[in-house]
Amino acid sequence: MARLSKWIAAGIAGLALSVGGAVAQSFPTRPITVIVPYSAGGPSDAIARLLGQNMSATLGQPIVIENVVGAGGTTGAGRLAKASPDGYTLLIHHVALAASAALYTNLTYDTNKAFETVGLVNYGPMILITKKDYAANNIAELIAKVKADGAKTTIAHAGVGSNSYLCAQLIQKALDVKMTDVGYRGTGPAMNDLMGGQVDMQCEQSTTAVPQIKGNTVKGFAVTSAKRLDVVKDLPTLQEAGLKGFDFVIWHGIYAPKGTPADVVAKLNAALQKALNDPAIQQKFTDVGTSVFPAADRTPGAHLKMFEKEIGIWKGVIDKPVN
Repeated sequence: MARLSKWIAAGIAGLALSVGGAVAQSFPTRPITVIVPYSAGGPSDAIARLLGQNMSATLGQPIVIENVVGAGGTTGAGRLAKASPDGYTLLIHHVALAASAALYTNLTYDTNKAFETVGLVNYGPMILITKKDYAANNIAELIAKVKADGAKTTIAHAGVGSNSYLCAQLIQKALDVKMTDVGYRGTGPAMNDLMGGQVDMQCEQSTTAVPQIKGNTVKGFAVTSAKRLDVVKDLPTLQEAGLKGFDFVIWHGIYAPKGTPADVVAKLNAALQKALNDPAIQQKFTDVGTSVFPAADRTPGAHLKMFEKEIGIWKGVIDKPVN
């Protein structure tokens, strides 16, 4: 009887493995949803749509973009954490997902345990931009004006926890000045108000900022990386402007719910790798001042390593949670 029970158990285990393998082999058989935790028109949304077209062709199924906004991107992340771990619901997010572990105490998920890393996408700096008629002509004048005006200066961001929020806090800390933060439900609405002159400045991803600078709808002053950007080479770095050691670079990655089969994750990663190897897609990233991660850094394992490292970094940067 004991031996029969072992045979039955082994048979069930083998059946489970074969079914799991069959599911992974046939995946996908229906449309895949990619959650963007910010509003339509923002950088994360643009990247998701760019990759979605290419990955859809590779996977043979439509990829549907769903904008789930709120709480600095944590509402969308929470939606993914609760989704079925079958590969049909994904999330594209940036460094703010790692920072949220330190920024919030009331998350509905454990940032360290809720997600499977599918692969890294791109990385690049932020750019400090202002409304077109802001009374400064270079970064030195801007810094002097901000220090003189203090809280009279309004700085827009895409919501607490967003990249633009984190960048705004780092700049204020580096300048030892408290501005007035103005939060929005995404980059699109924030940028619209900046272009309309409703707020003074914004620290925004190059993906979104470069086209507006070149279109002369906003003024660009400095980049947040340690090196200048070729696409806006006239803009100095904040380090050059006197903010010693200032180096803030953001990056995007794709995530699946924890427990998604490894074979499914591998299939998704292969489609992502193929998309990011496309010269046309690489050029689109280059045109807006960002770079595609090298292929070796785009594996699920490399993504996990970087994600865990960033979680630790932001726990050391954020002084206190916002709630």
